[in-house]
Amino acid sequence: MSKRINEIVLPKEDLQADLHRRTRRSFLIGGIAAVAGTGAYAWLRTQPREAYLAWPERRVLAVNAKIAEAYLSDHHLMPEYSIQQVGYQKPNGDIGLDDDMNDSPWQVTLKNGTGSPDLKVSLEDIKALPKVDQITRFCCIEGWSVVSYFSGARFSDFTRKYYSPGQPLPKYVYMATPNNEYYVGLDMKSAMHPQTLLAYEKDGKPLDDDHGAPLRLVIPVKYGIKNIKRINLIQYTNTKPMDYWANDGYDWFAGL
Repeated sequence: MSKRINEIVLPKEDLQADLHRRTRRSFLIGGIAAVAGTGAYAWLRTQPREAYLAWPERRVLAVNAKIAEAYLSDHHLMPEYSIQQVGYQKPNGDIGLDDDMNDSPWQVTLKNGTGSPDLKVSLEDIKALPKVDQITRFCCIEGWSVVSYFSGARFSDFTRKYYSPGQPLPKYVYMATPNNEYYVGLDMKSAMHPQTLLAYEKDGKPLDDDHGAPLRLVIPVKYGIKNIKRINLIQYTNTKPMDYWANDGYDWFAGL
């Protein structure tokens, strides 16, 4: 049999006194928190800046990047969807797409960073690699996302074919559009992820100009700002490369 607990009834005067104490304590705590927050914000504004962010904010992003990189692996795959779930992907971002495409065959300059001469890799060379059809979610840092269908070659297959044989992979990859108008830096772990593509088709058709023709990056483990369009340069490097949006205050790693 359960034991019944008698209700405790306090006199009205005691209730009012307790309410007064609680209200005063809450007001004091709230005031202290507000002063502390204002002081911390004022202090933050006086700190040296790294790529448009105060250094403590940049350190927080660096810690987040280490955590995201730690759980990223070739076995950690982003969900894939059916063709019926593909939606309209608005062509956000036209930086680096101003130059008109000429009639000459497209070539990507490849810098291995090992002292070997630069290579010129044609679009046909990339199409000769195993083709992958992939339907994954494209996530924009603005807050919207859409299921997208791209086809191309895995960047890992491209690297195994064209990176200097026998040389250990460096830490990073740098990619840029013609004239380096738009550029991204990638950690090698993300670049070699099995879902990272050098894409030349969208929705079963060759890429159009707005979506990065003739060759773009599709990297579902990153936000859209890393999915560079119209790739003209690929460079392997052990020096952490620049990144267009990281230089403007965004997270360099930009992982999902």
